[in-house]
Amino acid sequence: MDLLDSNHWSDLHALLADLDRDIAALYTEAGIEGMRTRFVGPLIALHRFGPMTIRQLAARRGVSHSAMSQTAAAMARAGFVESAAGADGRTRPIALTARSREIMPFLVDEWRSTEAAVRQLDEELPYSMTQVVADLRALLAARSFKQRLTSP
Repeated sequence: MDLLDSNHWSDLHALLADLDRDIAALYTEAGIEGMRTRFVGPLIALHRFGPMTIRQLAARRGVSHSAMSQTAAAMARAGFVESAAGADGRTRPIALTARSREIMPFLVDEWRSTEAAVRQLDEELPYSMTQVVADLRALLAARSFKQRLTSP
């Protein structure tokens, strides 16, 4: 088999990109410019828990500080978050802008709809995505992906 004929990895990426594109289309249809699907989780966390530092938000979302820093910078450029005054002057929490607070009901509704659609797909599949993820995590806990890459 030719190396380029293998589609396992690209099929998964394409599927996730298709789902992401469908969600993003909702923002476009609602007239929310600059919204990216990766912003919604952090924005909802800021809505629920108030201003947080990048480190706190990264921990809450389960991502690296670097990834959240990049996302926060992109959200700030798009006008969804701004720096807030820190309690001790050494930290700079980020907070929702008025624009984000205005669209928050839409974002929360979209998040709930997305979760419901995923649950519906799980119910329709003979082997649910949730179970696939759990099974993959168990396999990777026993033997990491890095180990599989370096010692097939």
